[in-house]
Formats: sequence, structure tokens, C-alpha cells
Amino acid sequence: MLTVPLIDLPADFRARALQWASGFVHCAYFEHNDLQAAAPGSFDRLLAVAAPTPLAPASGQLADLPACLRQPPLAAPRCGFVTYDVKNELEALSSRNFSGFDWPALHFFVPDTWLRWRADTLELHGHTAGVLAAILATEAPTTTRPAVPPLRARMPRADYLRAVEQVREDILNGEVYELNLCQEFYAEDVQLHPVAAFWRLNEVSPAPFAGFLRHHDHYLLCASPERFIASQQGIITSQPIKGTRRRGPTPLQDEQQRQALLHDEKERAENLMIVDLVRNDLARVARTGTVRVPELFGTYGFRHVWQLISTVEAELRPEVDLADILRATFPMGSMTGAPKIRAMQLIEHYEASRRSLYSGCFGYAWPNGDCEFNVVIRSLQYRADTGYLSLQVGSAITSDSVPEQEYAECLLKAQGVLEALHTMIKD
Repeated sequence: MLTVPLIDLPADFRARALQWASGFVHCAYFEHNDLQAAAPGSFDRLLAVAAPTPLAPASGQLADLPACLRQPPLAAPRCGFVTYDVKNELEALSSRNFSGFDWPALHFFVPDTWLRWRADTLELHGHTAGVLAAILATEAPTTTRPAVPPLRARMPRADYLRAVEQVREDILNGEVYELNLCQEFYAEDVQLHPVAAFWRLNEVSPAPFAGFLRHHDHYLLCASPERFIASQQGIITSQPIKGTRRRGPTPLQDEQQRQALLHDEKERAENLMIVDLVRNDLARVARTGTVRVPELFGTYGFRHVWQLISTVEAELRPEVDLADILRATFPMGSMTGAPKIRAMQLIEHYEASRRSLYSGCFGYAWPNGDCEFNVVIRSLQYRADTGYLSLQVGSAITSDSVPEQEYAECLLKAQGVLEALHTMIKD
């Protein structure tokens, strides 16, 4: 390990490091944006890269994950992602809608080199010879305006509004209590500089679970505020987000918006239903009687929105590993609805696109069992080989949902990404 004082590094070192790392076909960067004190949880700041043939589950199935976690070197993190389509391995489900991507169902790699930021120092691990010099010799990406055309809706607005009404009928008929209905906005033949776009997204919409991922020609640019699962010293934590309100333009109006969100009965009911779902999920891997809710209806402010976030914790049974946790909890209930399986069946029926990595998770796991994974939302997926660019957003539909308001919530959640791209949605 090589340790360098942060004070000795240039101010743009992280930008240079990610630009250097993006040259590897396996690259994962996790960024907290210095929001540890303002958010209920956050990533560690970590950058990992690997050569074209890293150690990884050969078939991309959840059943292969334990073998990956046991492979040396035992001090290194396992960095990777789980797409929404892993639901098909967990339940009798399928995904047949259009997809502009070809992600493997899941993928984890053991890095050849990884950088970990501490309070005052930078640690370089693995193959470190020449790495610091290579990063310092790399130019930070320029901040030129991207040439991204207006994004088109895969599901026309009228179809989305009609789908909301149909979901409300399903709820009234007892099919589900709540369903997270998502839609895709996309562009084709886009020439995007992924690293520069990621830093613009971080500047416009800083988030505690932000991240950059390269998997061959596929990229994820993520500004997620939501923790899926974290495990530390035998304690598992999940923090579902349900409830969104626009930030106010003045301190007084901002506080009024926060209070309005906190006391909105619809938003509280949505949040509580998902908290109950997550409690049941965690109970499948927890010691009996240890599931608890230390915070219900917490209000947290981000650049564009207030969010209603609750925290669910439990003590893990000693024999449980990451694959067991994912089998019990994936996908995050805030992205499906309740009950989960029926909600996912209806999602496939109403949505026009496969979610791919959206609604999945991205993070890292340590060989001692500790891990941290976000929920992939507020994100761009991009294919450099085809130029396909995708932004997906959604909202929770309940019996008293108003279709036009749900559509407006989708646009609010897309705001940060659209600002970063300097583009808009074309009706």
C-alpha cells in the first residue's frame, strides 16, 4: 500500500484519477460528494480498475457470487452491479420489453488497483507502481457543453397517464397496494464524454451514493441519493426513499416544502408500505426479533428535492453472505411496490422498456462481509458503441394518485440529469 497526504495532491486530482481509470474496461468509482453529515448514509470514496479479464462470476448469475467473494486477494473490494433483471433468477418472472443495452445480469470484479480516500490521506492498493505518476500526467476532462439532442419518450405522455389510471384500477381491485411505474427517455447516436458528463452531473445534482461505472462499452453515470443495503460488522441497513417534494426558492418556502412533505398523508402511506416490505425482506436474513426502524419519515434535502427516507436495520444471522442478502431483498421495494412479486409482474406489463441497470444496484463488498450498495436512480445509462443514451424515472402509484401529478414528479426527478446534459425532454 502507498499512502499520500491529500494536501500534496492537486485540487483536480479526483478528476484526473477518474479520467485515467476510465481507460480500463472495468472501472468503478464511488463518490459521497462530502454529504456524509447531510444524508442518512453515503458511499466511501473509492476508485477501482481491472484489466479486461478480471475475476468475476463467469455466467453472471447470483449463484456464482460467493465464489467471487472468496477469491484472492482477500484485502481487495469486490466492485460491481446487479441489474433489475436478476429478479428473473430470483422469481418466476421474465423481461421481454425493449432494451437498448446488453449489460450482463450482474458483474463483480476484483480490482488490480484501487484508490481509497481517507480523511487526510489517499491510499493506493494492489498494483501501485507508476499509478500515481500516470494519474498526475493525465489531463482532467474539459467541461465543454455536450451535444445531446432532446430526449424522446419511449412511452408517450398519453400512454403514461393511461397506465397510471390502469394501475389505480389494479389497486382498487386488490392486485397491489402500490406500484412504482417507470418510463424511459432516450436519444440515439449520441457522442458523449462519459467522465466529463459524470462530473457535470455531480456539480448539478450532488448525491451521497453517486458513482461512475464502465463495463466495456457500457457506462453508468449515477447521482443516486438512495441506499439499498449496507452491512457493517453484522448489522444490515436499508433506507428506502418514498416521498418527493421540490425545494423552495427561499429558506421560508423551502421549510414549508419540507413540512408539506413530512405531513403529506399520501407520501407517508407510500413510505410506510415500503418500510413494511423492507422489514419483511430483512427478516429473511436477520436474527429473530432484531428487525427495527430507528428512523421513520426522515426528511433529507438534496439540490433539487426533499426526500422522505426511512431506515430499517437488523442483525444478520452469522451464516448469511451477500448472495443470501440479495436473494432476500432484491430489488429494492421502493422501485417495485407491494406486494413485490405481483408488482414486478405488472411493471413488465405496463412499462415499455426493460430497466436494465436502472432500479438495480451498484456498489462494493469486502471479503469480511461488509458491503455498501445504492439503488440506481437519477442516472444515465450510455452505450459508447451504439450511442444509445437512456434516462429512466418513475413514481409510486397508489389508489389516490393523480396521473398528471405523477408525470410531473417524473420530470422533477429527471431535472438534475437534464441540466447536466444541457438538454430537455421532447413531448
